[in-house]
Amino acid sequence: MRHDYKSQQAETFESFEAFSADAPAEAVITYQFYPEDVDANWDGVQKALQAKGFRTNRDDEDELLDALVGPVKIDAETIWKFEKLATEIALEFNFTPDGWGLLEE
Repeated sequence: MRHDYKSQQAETFESFEAFSADAPAEAVITYQFYPEDVDANWDGVQKALQAKGFRTNRDDEDELLDALVGPVKIDAETIWKFEKLATEIALEFNFTPDGWGLLEE
């Protein structure tokens, strides 16, 4: 099944709009992904994300992968730009997007 980037983008813009007045000017963005199967290639997805400038953190307890970028300017377009890139990589390794958040430094 093809991934629905249009819906994902719309959700990102809606989520950002909900708190944009309180959003920091700059922050680290963390994107979360979960594996679609038990034999997921954690090392491969982390290496591919890191090659594109993301830092990664594997949470074995929750079976989630965090891909972090920044600090960067915070607006809906910037969040989406990095989210789309990380999602494209993660999907290649059978990881599914599970949202994003901001970490102020």
